[in-house]
Parts: sequence; structure tokens; C-alpha cells
Amino acid sequence: MRAVAQRVFEASVTVEGRLVGKIGRGLVVFLGVGEGDAEKDADYLAEKIAGLRIFPDADGKMNVSVKDVGGGVLMISQFTLYGDCRKGKRPSFVQAAEATEANRLYEYCVGRIKALGVETATGEFQAMMEVNVRNDGPVTILLDSKKEF
Repeated sequence: MRAVAQRVFEASVTVEGRLVGKIGRGLVVFLGVGEGDAEKDADYLAEKIAGLRIFPDADGKMNVSVKDVGGGVLMISQFTLYGDCRKGKRPSFVQAAEATEANRLYEYCVGRIKALGVETATGEFQAMMEVNVRNDGPVTILLDSKKEF
């Protein structure tokens, strides 16, 4: 599994003009599920996301997690994180998990983050979404359950 986590002041996601998810201060997480990913990958990323110390402490140093600041997570499914552009100019998505399994693991990861005590909102799986983000920093972190980066 791969994730891009962005620290935000606020964020929301709409589908066909309908608000489906919204948070105040927290993290927007774009999550991609790869072929061969399993619940252990989701467990790893959920723990990492909930505990990622990228919010400023009293001294202004990145030392506090989203959970510690009482922030939320807006989780957006994004299979394009598995786009391979090494050959040619059109990305290949063969490394992305098939939709049924990807949705199952996406929902599982959302559930794990909620179980860790973090308010979590979501987008809509396989929908064309409009994601509105007001970045804080900006601070953007790349995460990979296989620890490839």
C-alpha cells in the first residue's frame, strides 16, 4: 500500500456536487492499494498515519501526531499511486489491486484508523471526486507499507 499524507488546515471532498467528507485540522491521505497487499499492509499504514509526528509542538518543531492534536483524517482512495511511468508517457496501472480487493483493504484501513481513535472521513470509492485542500505548511509525506521509499 502507498499513501500520500498532507497536513491541512481543512479539507473536503465532493462527488457530483454532494459533500461526502470533510475535516478541519488534520491529514488528507491519498491511499493506493497494490496487487498482493494484505491487512498487514493496512495495519502498518494506519498505525503510521495515526502516529505520524508532523504537527508542531509548543516549540514549533514537528513532534506531534494528528491523534495528539485531536485532528481528523480525510482518506481518499487513489489507485493512480500505482501508476508506473517508467516506460513511455502513458502510466500503466497493472500493479494496482483489482477494485473489489482494493475497496476491501481501503475500508479496512479506514476502520483501523478510526479504531486508533482518530476521527476519519472518506471519499467515495471509484467515484470522480473533487478534493478541496487547504494545506498547512505545506507538509507532504510519502508512505509505503513495503518500505520502498
